[in-house]
Amino acid sequence: MVTLSPCPAAEENPVFPIYVGSLACKPCHEKEYANFTTYAKKSNSYRSIERLQKGLTDLDRMKCYACHTTGYGKPGGFISVEKTPLLKNAGCEVCHGPGSIHLEDTKSSSIIGHPTIKICDQCHTSEMIQAFQFRPLIHGGGH
Repeated sequence: MVTLSPCPAAEENPVFPIYVGSLACKPCHEKEYANFTTYAKKSNSYRSIERLQKGLTDLDRMKCYACHTTGYGKPGGFISVEKTPLLKNAGCEVCHGPGSIHLEDTKSSSIIGHPTIKICDQCHTSEMIQAFQFRPLIHGGGH
């Protein structure tokens, strides 16, 4: 007879990082936050959705949320402007990952310190560049 028991190393309640919004980054990263909010178009990316609101279906809007908000479709990510207002733009966590664990322990490896082009390519696809005729600025105005 074989008896199975839980792995002793497995956590009962694993901790996953959640999205906290770019404002939470400001106290420790003031200069980067100031540069981001001043120069990065993505820091106000939800405006594009608002500007096109009348011509968008609900499905269109949900497709926009994937790149114009923070964490849409992911645990703890953007749901709506009413429910998750701090995540309504493409903020720091779009490139650096959810920040809750990093806020508690800045030495943790839960944050992406130096994002790679693979992260940019999730939204800055050739299809999107052609469809919206925008000029991609990799690291443009980020910090």
